[in-house]
Amino acid sequence: MRTKLTLAIIAWLLCQQLTAQRNCSTASYQADPSSAVAIEKAETFARQYISNNNSSRVLQGTVIKIPVVVHILYHYPSENISDAEVFKQIEILNQSFRRKNADTANTPLRFASVAADCEIEFHLAISDAKKRSTSGIIRKYTPIKEWEDDDKMKFSAEMGDDAWDSKSYLNIWVCNLRRVAGYSTLPGGPAEKDGIVIGFPVFGFGHTSGFDKGRTAVHEVGHWLGLRHLWGDEYCGDDGVSDTPKQGTYNAGCPTGIRLSCSNGPDGDMYMNYMDFTNDVCMNLFTKGQAQRMRAFFAAGGARNSITTSTGLNPPLILESPLPEESPKWLHPQLYPNPTISDMTLDLSYDVRWLGKVLTIMNMQGQVVMQTTISAKLQTINVSKLQAGMYVLTGKKEDGETIKQKFIKL
Repeated sequence: MRTKLTLAIIAWLLCQQLTAQRNCSTASYQADPSSAVAIEKAETFARQYISNNNSSRVLQGTVIKIPVVVHILYHYPSENISDAEVFKQIEILNQSFRRKNADTANTPLRFASVAADCEIEFHLAISDAKKRSTSGIIRKYTPIKEWEDDDKMKFSAEMGDDAWDSKSYLNIWVCNLRRVAGYSTLPGGPAEKDGIVIGFPVFGFGHTSGFDKGRTAVHEVGHWLGLRHLWGDEYCGDDGVSDTPKQGTYNAGCPTGIRLSCSNGPDGDMYMNYMDFTNDVCMNLFTKGQAQRMRAFFAAGGARNSITTSTGLNPPLILESPLPEESPKWLHPQLYPNPTISDMTLDLSYDVRWLGKVLTIMNMQGQVVMQTTISAKLQTINVSKLQAGMYVLTGKKEDGETIKQKFIKL
């Protein structure tokens, strides 16, 4: 009971402190009964693979290359991040997982001997599932202004974007996340949701103070590769890695010196590890044990093994790429011409969720004179039978958003 209460308090604190520290909601997948069995099966395999005298084979000098697809979901133009920012984030992932980032010099001497080159790399896909050419970057306008950490951004039917085959690609969704900086699925989780989600202000380099060096994505990819938070998501918990010291809970900000918790002296917390919650500038290592754990999931029979045979980085067989979707010209309904004699057009391209909703036209006395169902993003409305005068066109969606526009019939 005490453990559950502690976890509940930690979860509440994470939700309250997004602007002050890093947080993620990855652990919720372990609590989901529909995912827990498969996740535990993947976890058991990795644990047994490492323990059965296979640790040397897990780190055998072979670089694992992972094809990446970045789904950029934007509502406002400022959220449609540039290719350069995507390239920078991929570069940061590679530097961090290959231990080539310049700030490795900041790793304390007491932990330097266990710091690891994980020999894992990330590359934007050049071939899609149909072997067509791709940049590995998908841009999609969405009428959704903010997303929760509920996976809806991973489905086109929810105004997000469907995952590419998760057996062959790492899917990264970048969108306007509420409450959390990012989150990830775990090995063995649901295939249609597999991947990581990052809030656009912490994706790439130089946007949000404290989280401006792209390490949120490094942290979440760590989860995607089977790593837990250092504190095991409970007080003095177990992260399943032998060379990361136990610690009481997360560290925030940019600690210095030796921080002791859970009797982990003399070295203290490894708060510079990517799987803590410290600021980006203070993170600089994965350990050899973490590298072994991540690589174990790629072994034959492991939950990430299929990635090793992906064709996502092979030269495409078809050089033509699918045409990108066009963004709407504006972010609110447009009614024109106004005034009108007969036909008007209501442009709802900014939000296709209006399809199927009912429009009502009332006169200035509040009487309903006409109704029509929206059947197209560019909806034609014939008002030729209305008497000359001023009218109000209204509509409402399930989420409470409304249309209310006056027009003049000549």
